[in-house]
Amino acid sequence: MKIKLSLCVLAVCCLLLSAGASESADITNPILKKLVEKGIMTEQEAVSVMQDMDKETAEKDKKTEEKMEMKAAGAAPEETKDLEKVAKALKGFKFSGLWYLSYQYGKTGSTNTTGASVFNSFNIKRGYFTVEKELTPWFSGRLTTDVTTVNLSTSNLPSGSNVSLNETGSLGVRIKYLYGLLKAPDMAFLSKPNAEIGITHTPWLDFEEHINYYRLQDTMFIERNGITSGADYGVTFATLLGGSVDENYQRTVNSAYPGRYGSVQAGIYNGGGYAASEQNRNKALEGRVTVRPLPDIAPGLQLSYFGLTGKGNSKSNPDWSANLGFVSFEHEYFVMTGQYYWGKGNQSGSDAKNKKGYSVFAELKPVEKFSVIGRFDHFDPNKDVSDDDNNRYIAGVAYHIDRRHNNMVLLDYDMVDYKLPGKAHDDRVQLTWQIAF
Repeated sequence: MKIKLSLCVLAVCCLLLSAGASESADITNPILKKLVEKGIMTEQEAVSVMQDMDKETAEKDKKTEEKMEMKAAGAAPEETKDLEKVAKALKGFKFSGLWYLSYQYGKTGSTNTTGASVFNSFNIKRGYFTVEKELTPWFSGRLTTDVTTVNLSTSNLPSGSNVSLNETGSLGVRIKYLYGLLKAPDMAFLSKPNAEIGITHTPWLDFEEHINYYRLQDTMFIERNGITSGADYGVTFATLLGGSVDENYQRTVNSAYPGRYGSVQAGIYNGGGYAASEQNRNKALEGRVTVRPLPDIAPGLQLSYFGLTGKGNSKSNPDWSANLGFVSFEHEYFVMTGQYYWGKGNQSGSDAKNKKGYSVFAELKPVEKFSVIGRFDHFDPNKDVSDDDNNRYIAGVAYHIDRRHNNMVLLDYDMVDYKLPGKAHDDRVQLTWQIAF
């Protein structure tokens, strides 16, 4: 019994000693520690004083934090107001850009009397920057600037122009689109009808360029042969037919011009195109009708007709007309198009000859990041003369940097074989980087 009692006393003493050591160890203030060592203050008194000091410090820190929070809260409304002003000013705006940067090597212009002109150069083919603003749910505006290399000659300068031919080869900025867009509610079979007023899309080229996405290679068939351009001063009416095609098709194949049964565009224009001033008082009428005959079975199949009538853009007012039949089929893994053109004259009014031609295009998409393209154009600039037609061959491979047809790099070969006696073929190798945002 005495042994057990002795052990209990020993345990209590150990606890008291450890508590004292703990309290002593807790005295971190050097002044209090010195007072304890000199016997002026007990350890318990020093610990108590130190705890009071810590409490006061914590209360001061808390008050400081509260003051800072109150100050920040007072300033926040001003910062929020500024951000709200910026957000309000940018509401409804949309900005985008599209650039074609290329390196080209080849030759052109060879005849029996003149040698070929060899070129080896880096080029900025196009630099589009677009600003769109939604003003109301039914009214918006668009401006697209076009940066391109100036190519002037006495033949393409309007009469009385004060533009210097020395500007050839420099970069110029012009307006590609500048229009107001009016949207109307659906009307029976007509879906999303709208009208563009200003420098607007013409009915054909924007449609074709959203099937053949390789405008970065160069212009489409009828534009390359001077028949028409993609924008003009005037008004364009457009609508989809019968609602929209299946969303899965739009997501995996193509979401442009998604009318379930097709689409229609028509308009009246100055006729000279966006890059030329009007040289006469004539107005050109242009229109496109596209039918999607099997929207459930083969939504990628579309049949289109494009036509225009007017006068060429010169003071002599030559006749200008065009007819174009177009068949296209789009799939997740390939695209195929074929077109046949017949007409008279051209947009610039440089002649009024009867013309014809055709073009076929194919894109194979074997894997997600790569595409292979091929195109063949045949053009006869004067049906009344033999041996003046030409054939164009295009082949290329594209690497898609992000999503397909957005940011990509295209390596292509372009060759034109002229049937005109004495004129050799043109050829070009080109590497083009398309930057889109």
